[in-house]
Amino acid sequence: MKGLLAALGFLMAFGVHAETWRFALIGDVPYSDYERHELPSMIDNIGAEHLELIVHAGDFKRSNERCSDEIFLDRHALFNASRLPFIFVPGDNEWTDCTMLDAGHYAELERLGKLREIFFAEPLSLGKTRIPVERQSAAFPEHLRWRLGPVLFVSLNVPGPNNNFGVSKEPGDEYRSRNPKVIDWLKQGFAQARREKSAGIVIVMQGNPGFKHFTAGFAHNGYRELLDVLRSETLAFPGQVLLLHGDTHWHRIDHPLRHPDKKEPIANFTRVESFGYPVMGWVKVIIDSESPTLFHFEARPYKTN
Repeated sequence: MKGLLAALGFLMAFGVHAETWRFALIGDVPYSDYERHELPSMIDNIGAEHLELIVHAGDFKRSNERCSDEIFLDRHALFNASRLPFIFVPGDNEWTDCTMLDAGHYAELERLGKLREIFFAEPLSLGKTRIPVERQSAAFPEHLRWRLGPVLFVSLNVPGPNNNFGVSKEPGDEYRSRNPKVIDWLKQGFAQARREKSAGIVIVMQGNPGFKHFTAGFAHNGYRELLDVLRSETLAFPGQVLLLHGDTHWHRIDHPLRHPDKKEPIANFTRVESFGYPVMGWVKVIIDSESPTLFHFEARPYKTN
């Protein structure tokens, strides 16, 4: 009996020390008729692995594909059919690029308003099973916050290729209106994670902020303030920081955020970029409460039968 009790105690202890949570990262998909045909199967494959949720880091169509209501509703139905909770973050192809003639020559704020109306109408995820999310405000409902295990998630509307800063040296009106809200939501997220003593914080956005240029002192003007705040908040945060983004279609996992002296990478910061056209795939992110790095990753290129 003592041996049995000892074995049970060991198993219970092992269970306590092996808490894990899993979610999937996708982005920059679908970009073609083939990808639109295959994406439901890839989402089903993800669901079959019993993950907690799927995060889409933006760009659910080609930049020059028409930004029609029909496309928006099609993607909403596609994401909503996921058996897992599904979180979507807007990308430039869905609103800032919609001003192009090929994309329909829409007004960018009108398209962003339509995205908000369709994808962010309620404080809930998409998917057949939904989870509650916190929204920054009625004016910026796409800025979300939710939790998974010991980790706080924060989503930001930060589109590539330069956060919609504009083409001149001075920022455009839309950037001046939105970027302070982005910065405030990011700071609030870190403050909330510190109050809750979260083991980590995950930040999701679409745009690749250009870490190499930032480190070299030539940050893109649309990302400079964001990266300054991200660096200072990361250095002050005792847990792990994970940035998820898409945009440049190059899946990678690295540590590109460096100390102000530009020498050493900041140890508690990791960046993961999603797969993107022409390569379909997803990244499994494992949250392991007993791991010093907290996060582990498995790249899953998608292969058809």
